[in-house]
Amino acid sequence: MTLEPGTRVGPYEVLATLGDGGMGVVYRARDGRLGREVALKVLRDELRLDRDRLGRFAQEARSASALNHPNIVTVHDFDSVAVGGNAVSYLGMELVDGESLGALVGRGPLPLRRALAIATQIAEGLAAAHERGIVHRDLKLDNVMVTREGRVKILDFGLAKVFGDSPLLADAARPTATRAGQIWGTPGYMAPEQINGEAVDYRADQFALGVILYELLAGRRPFGGGNPFEAMTAIVRDEPVPLATAAPQVPGQVAWVVERLLAKAPEERYHSTRDLARDLARLRDVAPRGGAASGGTSHSGDASGVVGNVDRVDSTTGATIALRPPRRTTGARWRLSPLAAILAAVLLIAAGAALGWWLRRPAPTSPPSLQALTYSGSDSAADVSPDGRLVAFVSERDGQRRIWLKQLRGGSEAPLTAGIDEAPRFSPDGGQVLFSRFEGGGRVLYRTAVVGGEERRLV
Repeated sequence: MTLEPGTRVGPYEVLATLGDGGMGVVYRARDGRLGREVALKVLRDELRLDRDRLGRFAQEARSASALNHPNIVTVHDFDSVAVGGNAVSYLGMELVDGESLGALVGRGPLPLRRALAIATQIAEGLAAAHERGIVHRDLKLDNVMVTREGRVKILDFGLAKVFGDSPLLADAARPTATRAGQIWGTPGYMAPEQINGEAVDYRADQFALGVILYELLAGRRPFGGGNPFEAMTAIVRDEPVPLATAAPQVPGQVAWVVERLLAKAPEERYHSTRDLARDLARLRDVAPRGGAASGGTSHSGDASGVVGNVDRVDSTTGATIALRPPRRTTGARWRLSPLAAILAAVLLIAAGAALGWWLRRPAPTSPPSLQALTYSGSDSAADVSPDGRLVAFVSERDGQRRIWLKQLRGGSEAPLTAGIDEAPRFSPDGGQVLFSRFEGGGRVLYRTAVVGGEERRLV
C-alpha cells in the first residue's frame, strides 16, 4: 500500500515519497506535535505478518535510538497504528537533508581529503555502535548519507546484531539469533566470514568500511564480479585490486589502512574501531586541501606568438603555402670582402664562447646552515621518510624512551610507540616505521604504521 500525500500515520502527515527499499517505503512527513519534518519509514504490507521481518524492523528502532551519536541517524518514534483499516508499522526518524554516498561516487572518485573526512565520520559512528555491542552488518554506500554541511549519517540498522556482552540490551530485547549458515548483508560489502555464514562481530563493519573507502578513492569496488554470486566469491577467494593500481595518487599510508581493513581474516583488521577512527583522522589532517589532481592538461589559443619564415596551412583548401621573404627589386646588394668575412666569423666565435662561459658559470650559493627540527633536548636517532614529510626519532621528553613522529611541514609532534624503543627506520614506501624494543633482556624488532595503531612483533 502506497501512502498518498495528506495521509495521517499516527501523529505524522505524509508529505511525499522519498525512497523505496527492501523492508519498507520512506516518506517525508510532518510531526504535528513538534512542527518538524521527519523521515517516516513504513514496513511493507506483505512483511507485516512476517514475525522475523517485523522483529528486525523493531530491532532497527531499538539499535539506532539507543545510539545517540552525531554520525548515526536519530530515531524519534516507533509504533503500529491503523491506517485506512490496515495495521501499519512505522519508524519516525531524523530527516537528513543531503545525498547518499552512492550518488556522490556515481559522479566519480572523491578528493583525498574529503574521502578521508567521510570515512573518519563513518568510523566514529561505527565505534560508538561497537562500543555498545552493536554491529551494523549492512554498511554500504546507499546506507550512508552526507548532509549539505558535510555531516555523515549512518542509516538502516535493520540487520543490526548484538555481539559479545552488550551493556545496552537486555536478553528480552535481543533479536532472534541468526541460524548457522544464514547470510545477511549486501553482496560486495560483506566480509568473508559473513559470506561463509560464520559468527560476525564489529570487524565485519570494518571490512565494509574498507570497501567504501576504496570506492570513494578509486570510483570502483576492490573486488570484481558481474553478479552478486561472483562478487561474494571474489571477496572470499581473490585479493583486491591494489589501491596503488586503481588510484595511484593515493598516499601509501592511506593504501595501507585500506589494505588492513580488507584483510580476509578478522584478526588482521583493527582490534578497535576507535583506533581506526583515530588513524583516519590523522591521515585526514595531513592530507592536502583542494580537489583531486587532473589526469592531463589542455591548452587553447592560436599561434599568433610564432613568427618567422614558416609554412602555413590555407584554412579553405588545406594546402600548404610557403611564406618566404619577398625579393628585393631595387637598390644595391651588399657583399662582404673575404677579410671582413673572416673577422666577422672570429667575432661571432668569441661572442659565442663568452656567452657559453657566462651560462655555465656556477650559480652563487649561500653557505649551508643547520636548523633544529626538535627542541626537547633529549631527542636522537632521527630517520626521514622517503617523501621527506616525516621524521621519526627517539625521545625521552615524557619520561619514557620511545619513538616519536614529527611532520616537517606542519611541525606537529606525537609519540608513535609505547617504549622502551630505539633505532627507528622508515619502510621503503614510507607507510611503516621499524624499530627495536628492549624485551626480556634483549632487543626485539617491531613495526607499526606511521598513522599509529597496533605494534607488530617481527623478530
